[in-house]
Amino acid sequence: MLQTIDLNIGYDLKVIQRDLNMVAQNGVFICLLGTNGCGKSTLLRTLAGLQPPLKGRVEVNDIDINAISIDQKAKFLSVVLTDKIDIDNATIEDIVAFGRYPYTSYMGQQSESDRKIVNQSIQQVGLQGREKEYFNALSDGERQRVTIAKALAQTTDIILLDEPTAHLDIPNRIKIMLLLRQLAHHRHKTIICSTHDLDIALQTADIIWLMQTEQRGIVEGTPEELLNQHTIQQVFSDDTYSLISNDGGVQIRFNK
Repeated sequence: MLQTIDLNIGYDLKVIQRDLNMVAQNGVFICLLGTNGCGKSTLLRTLAGLQPPLKGRVEVNDIDINAISIDQKAKFLSVVLTDKIDIDNATIEDIVAFGRYPYTSYMGQQSESDRKIVNQSIQQVGLQGREKEYFNALSDGERQRVTIAKALAQTTDIILLDEPTAHLDIPNRIKIMLLLRQLAHHRHKTIICSTHDLDIALQTADIIWLMQTEQRGIVEGTPEELLNQHTIQQVFSDDTYSLISNDGGVQIRFNK
């Protein structure tokens, strides 16, 4: 279980969001939504322990994430950021094997068990049989699957993803989001994913964390609850357009 306790996030003395008290359980696919600049990436980096909170704390299984070593953090949670991986002559298998680094010897040698986990992770994202293909020769959608497989190979209960569908076409966006939902449910993982794909998130997420602007925090609920309360429509509508509910999704209506 991951939770935040009276958490303020931001940089230096600039608070972006304050007093966040959230809980994420195992087996749940959570989509983090919000407008640009509201703090989604900052929250994910803070949850991962990549930057310190300005106040409060982040706990995984009642342990403060900032009170443990990097190696210990890597056994609690894995992170897929927007940074592109660019390693010459690295294969799919090589990239996914990096996920085993918290468990290998100081020489980086992998056991038979490690290699089995790497192969299982590749299979889970549907890339079995392609282990020896070069990562740099893959499409954007395939590369994203490889980075998710790397996170799976880390065998953590929690996976955090920052915009995993960015720069993908619509079919690949849907495939990635459905894959994340399936992994959360079938592998009993807590998966928190920030995204701008509002309609796809509403169709796939178990829980929405809706981050509001102007330090007004996060509203939590199922997609149906937040749509029925018109909370999502209020956050994403402006003077030029409005969002209206439509069979579990939303439609854009341009204002005159």
